[in-house]
Amino acid sequence: MIGMGTFVNAMAIVAGSLVGMMAGRGIKEKYQVTVIHGLSLCVMMLGLQMALKSQHVLLTISSLVTGSLIGEACNIEDKLNRFGLWLGSLFSKKGSGGSERFANGFLYASLIYCVGAMAIVGSIQDGLRGDPAILYTKAMLDGLSGIIYAANMGIGVLFSSISVLLYQGALTLLAGLIGPYVTDAVVREISVTGGLMIFGIGINMTKLMTIRIGNMLPGLFVAGLMAYFLL
Repeated sequence: MIGMGTFVNAMAIVAGSLVGMMAGRGIKEKYQVTVIHGLSLCVMMLGLQMALKSQHVLLTISSLVTGSLIGEACNIEDKLNRFGLWLGSLFSKKGSGGSERFANGFLYASLIYCVGAMAIVGSIQDGLRGDPAILYTKAMLDGLSGIIYAANMGIGVLFSSISVLLYQGALTLLAGLIGPYVTDAVVREISVTGGLMIFGIGINMTKLMTIRIGNMLPGLFVAGLMAYFLL
């Protein structure tokens, strides 16, 4: 059944998040801080692995700069944060840890789960061929990582499943239209640009500085377009 891969992926995130939230309640704060720092290093490593596959550095730079300008003009990050804070306000009264924590967990997890080759290729393969194999593999990885993320970032991680449903679901539905244009070069350059964003998420998680990753998101589409027309 077409679309089942995305549904299973989203449910795996929900299940992993629930396990993580239950486990996190019994962990002292100092341990959670150390774990989140270790987790941020792992996220940065994942981002670097993706980014270092670049074969066209100038294209990556152009995509990220152009996308950042578009994102700043549209104020994407603030809109995402306001949406996350609104969702968080619905749950903070129930002891979820506050709307700000919810928004951070929702935003970071959404970006991590949605940016990457597996999300793109898996959704298109599911839409074109009805083959959800890649998304089933991604579901297993996302579910396991969701345990760790939710234990440290709270219920916002669970609601990132909505982002996965909307993003991957849209790609699956549009697969017939965009499939022929998604070449290996397009997937690679989108993943490279996304890898840099994931590295930035890792930096944000350490709270050493704040990078407005949400405003860089248009860079993914710019990278795909440039790769299609120039490579």
